[in-house]
Amino acid sequence: MDIEHGKKPPAIAAAELCTLKDKLVGLWPVLLRAAAVLATAVAAVVMGLNRQSYTAVVAIVGTRPLTQTFTAKFNHTPAFVYFVIANGVASLYNLVVLLTRRCLVQGRAQHLVVHRMDMVIMVLLATGAATAASMAELGKNGNLHTRWNPICNKFGSFCNRGGVSLVSSFIGVALMLALNLLSSATTSPRAVVAGQ
Repeated sequence: MDIEHGKKPPAIAAAELCTLKDKLVGLWPVLLRAAAVLATAVAAVVMGLNRQSYTAVVAIVGTRPLTQTFTAKFNHTPAFVYFVIANGVASLYNLVVLLTRRCLVQGRAQHLVVHRMDMVIMVLLATGAATAASMAELGKNGNLHTRWNPICNKFGSFCNRGGVSLVSSFIGVALMLALNLLSSATTSPRAVVAGQ
């Protein structure tokens, strides 16, 4: 009777709803990974191109000022170099997984390998962002105990771009954490038994 009036039986509607739910759940990892590629690539590129120079008068000889140009680059600090490498590796890894996801995630064993690599990449990103954040804090506030002066009052654009890069990297860490939590939920023994 329902079919004659254009209505679907409840069993067919429920099956279509489950199919739609499975497609949406399957779409989340792709969206999270694509966002992680974008966030980590932005972090790596912005920090990798981060450079600023300024010229200051260092002495006056007679009436003539002597000037010197000071330059701040990301590669002057090993923490920032590690940060760029970590974000570059994470971006490249996520891009490769996105492009080869149909080939890679076929069985449970391949899914576990990707899950474990996701954890490694998340740790790499988190350590890179943390080391860069500690150096950024030192550059912004200095250290009075060791008489290290802050540099952000002289290299404002350098510090601002570094801040944008750090925020982008921490967003990448959060996205990788979300991917790991989602992957853990789908690879847990209960989820595997329920899916069989």
